[in-house]
Amino acid sequence: MVEFRYRDDEVTEQPSVTLDAFLDQSNATAVRLEPDDDARKLIPFLDRLTLIEVAFPKFRDGRGYSSARILREAGYTGELRAQGDVLVDQIAFMRRCGFDSFAPEGSLNPDAVERALSTYDQFYQKAADAAVPVWKLRHG
Repeated sequence: MVEFRYRDDEVTEQPSVTLDAFLDQSNATAVRLEPDDDARKLIPFLDRLTLIEVAFPKFRDGRGYSSARILREAGYTGELRAQGDVLVDQIAFMRRCGFDSFAPEGSLNPDAVERALSTYDQFYQKAADAAVPVWKLRHG
């Protein structure tokens, strides 16, 4: 299940704080990472975070993919949200890196998203998701 939130959605969750604010205060459970933030600074706190929002100010900035994979591989199991200039063409790749919710600036066609997520069911490379690479399936 993929969750989408748009700018107009009413959100009752605790608002995300910046990485610096999170590191300065001990009670936040939601953090927003900007592209130049080091996601590894959150690793000691992953067990108490319920939401990590990763900013994508421009679709061509791929640093958020790395942040997502670092966090998932470090054991983060909470909501990992891609927020900003998220395009339908990126959704499948974002899922492979560990994102499980999306807050695009513009609305996305649900049918196009479903097609993007279901077009390929096998992959060549290992990622943060549970998919087994096709080469490993072939060579057992």
